[in-house]
Amino acid sequence: MLRAGIALGSNLGDRLANLRKAFARLQEIAMPDEPVLTAQIYQTEPRFCPPGSPDFLNTVIEIGFAGSPLDLLAMAREIETELGRERVAERNAPRVIDIDLLYLGDKTSAGEVLELPHPRLGERRFVLQPLADIRPELLLPGYGKSIAGLLADLPPDEAPLVKSSRGL
Repeated sequence: MLRAGIALGSNLGDRLANLRKAFARLQEIAMPDEPVLTAQIYQTEPRFCPPGSPDFLNTVIEIGFAGSPLDLLAMAREIETELGRERVAERNAPRVIDIDLLYLGDKTSAGEVLELPHPRLGERRFVLQPLADIRPELLLPGYGKSIAGLLADLPPDEAPLVKSSRGL
């Protein structure tokens, strides 16, 4: 059994409800009797998205998982589809739900379908901040610093994240 870090984001529809539905489905595939860690929810300005995209709600969870990275990716994509995510050609288009596998224990992968740890994790405040809420000292393969250290190294040129008053 390994610990899986999973980022959740939504910027269409009832964003909080979308996150909660995804969280509930991910709890169903988590190992029973293993702790589920949940970070704060943050409202974030869209980054790397088409102009005019709505703000996101983002968070990170960590679950125990006994399958392979590709098993978890397949399950995450199935949940996205169940919740109404449509795959479109436009990169980073607004979406009902986005579920990204950040890490699965110390597994590494550089395949076309999945890269682990997530290759842009260290560049994204909207991932690092919630991950630092639950695992600030975590060291991931290929990163020479803890999650808190990676967060501290980000340039201060983007808008600060706003904590939501509601949780999962």
